[in-house]
Amino acid sequence: MARHVKKGDTVKIIAGVNKGATGKVMRVIPDKDRVLVEGVNLAYKHVRPSQKNPQGGRIRVERPIHVSNVLPLNPKDSNATRVRFETDKKGNKRRVAVDGAEIGVVTRAAKK
Repeated sequence: MARHVKKGDTVKIIAGVNKGATGKVMRVIPDKDRVLVEGVNLAYKHVRPSQKNPQGGRIRVERPIHVSNVLPLNPKDSNATRVRFETDKKGNKRRVAVDGAEIGVVTRAAKK
């Protein structure tokens, strides 16, 4: 099933504590319908001292949020927009904003 967001997209949070925030999608977790957005939904993680973190203590990490709570930003006007999928005559599947602006190619047609 195609998702309306993918890694690298800039998205706007439309629900929850971080409503209104924007960030870049770092990871998509399709099994759980969640996305990891840079700088959003931060939580403290308590870590032991290690070579990587010799002091130990608390670090801030991003936690995943549900994919239904994010919308990609329209490249035309930088507003959050819903997405639909269109297939052109060559067989390329594209993500298109509701107003018609192209957001990105999802799959390319097979070469013959």
